[in-house]
Amino acid sequence: MRIYRVGDRGPEITDIQSRLTALGAVVGEAERDGTFGPSTEAAVRWFQRDRHLQVDGLVGPDTWEQLVEAGWQLGDRTLYHRAPMFRGDDVRELQRMLNALGFDCGKQDGLYGPWTDAALRLFQRNVGDEPDGIVGPHTLSVLRRMRPLEAVPSRALVREREELKASRGPIEGRVIAVDVGEGPDGGGEVHRRSAQALVAALQAVGADPRLLVIADDAAAPSDRARLANEAGAAASITVELTARDREGDGGPVCSYFGSRTTHSPSGLVLAQLILEELEAEFGLTGKVRPLTIAPLRETRMPAVQVEPLTGAGEHEHELLDDPALPSRVARAVAAGVGRFFSD
Repeated sequence: MRIYRVGDRGPEITDIQSRLTALGAVVGEAERDGTFGPSTEAAVRWFQRDRHLQVDGLVGPDTWEQLVEAGWQLGDRTLYHRAPMFRGDDVRELQRMLNALGFDCGKQDGLYGPWTDAALRLFQRNVGDEPDGIVGPHTLSVLRRMRPLEAVPSRALVREREELKASRGPIEGRVIAVDVGEGPDGGGEVHRRSAQALVAALQAVGADPRLLVIADDAAAPSDRARLANEAGAAASITVELTARDREGDGGPVCSYFGSRTTHSPSGLVLAQLILEELEAEFGLTGKVRPLTIAPLRETRMPAVQVEPLTGAGEHEHELLDDPALPSRVARAVAAGVGRFFSD
């Protein structure tokens, strides 16, 4: 998919603006002829913050996909398990309701996959209906009559928290997916060197790292998550050498799956451990943050996006010019991953 930004014009921009205004964003009248101007960029940033996406003001695959998903409300369409999966806020609301009633949908991610299908069929059996896995008017009516509570943690979140208490064993032999991030300017050789350095560092501590390689430059972000899932990885790490979000205060940023209503507890712990190692390596204070981008949302294992530097401040600019930067990042990230499996 093409990335849309300030200066672009056309019917695609009009479509983006219509979706944003339907969600409550404000687009200036002068731009409503399909011009991507400052108010459209501000509306995109508002949407990205609200959805826990990268806040860069660009409409790329993740932002566009979630703009489409945000337009669906439960009851707008009949839902069932299919390929490709249904995606949308209607699916997310269905998952919330089922989880609140004790039917485990897995990760509350807005994707109608096997976990959601199994939970829906179990619900249908429990209320005496045909377990056909179809969310039509009758099933929705029964669900709503049950009045599921709003602020209830999902079964998946509770299960993941309990799993964190158990020993995860050593890192030796564990498959770790290593994803080359796109970077603020579309990626490049420096990102690949960082990912390759991480592969070497993980091999040095006994892990079985798998570099995710996608030959098609136009591949969707979901394809990267699919490769990690197919590899049967125990953890997935995306390397972004510098952050696209320049609104922060600098320092490393480690992101895990998290939305307004749910998050991955194991992803959060992995992000915290990697952040501690990066802070120690570079002498900088960083942060962890929740994101809903595909490599974190659609993976079935703890997943973290690592942005070692944001390019803010003279010290970070010096670090960006250091040829040893990829190996230093790799050493710190591998140490954090190792602690995750040994703690």
